[in-house]
Amino acid sequence: MTTREDFLQRVRQAATADRRPGSSPPLPTRGQVGYQGAGADLVARFRDEFLAAGGYPYLVPDHEAAVARLLDLVKSRSPRRVLLGHGTFLDALVLGERLRPLGVEITAVDTGTPQTNREAFFEAELGISGVDFLVAETGSLVLLARPEEPRSLSLLPPVHIALAERRQLLPDLFDLFDMLANQEKQEDVPLLPSCVSLITGPSKTGDIELRLVTGVHGPGELHLILVNE
Repeated sequence: MTTREDFLQRVRQAATADRRPGSSPPLPTRGQVGYQGAGADLVARFRDEFLAAGGYPYLVPDHEAAVARLLDLVKSRSPRRVLLGHGTFLDALVLGERLRPLGVEITAVDTGTPQTNREAFFEAELGISGVDFLVAETGSLVLLARPEEPRSLSLLPPVHIALAERRQLLPDLFDLFDMLANQEKQEDVPLLPSCVSLITGPSKTGDIELRLVTGVHGPGELHLILVNE
């Protein structure tokens, strides 16, 4: 008597007879991959890509000009509540003191803020952060999550303003991952964080009726002030 397994085995053999998958031809490869214009003007390339992604870049000559541009942006948006990140670059600009005369409520992010004042993150209308790297190839901001600059700082407020220096600019993603790998090997640098955010333009989604909508899952406005010196 033919068992069920014998029957299924014969069906499998009949279904696959003379149907061996053929080998695919090798895909053409380039001798060089990554950003092809690494010797070109990275600032110009980054600016063009950042604009194409929907961001607003501002090139300024020095730190004082960066602060002036930031204050102008904050004034033009008239936020009631602002989240302010913490880091070497931002701290050097003394932004808290510069922002207070504008009459905004400032929540300075530190290691205790996310746990003790979550409401401030959800109610903030504008977030100010630094960046860890910039990628010229894609016009992306790279932010490493840390207690003083958590993911929510660049995710929750509807307007995100980032400040950076030219020295943080990398040609392409290959350089970025090399940099992250080398950074992890250094004894005086902490291990990689729980999240590495690559931000390319404001938040966008097109999963409803294939219509592109901005600002649904994150900031609808993304600004970058780049000190080009």
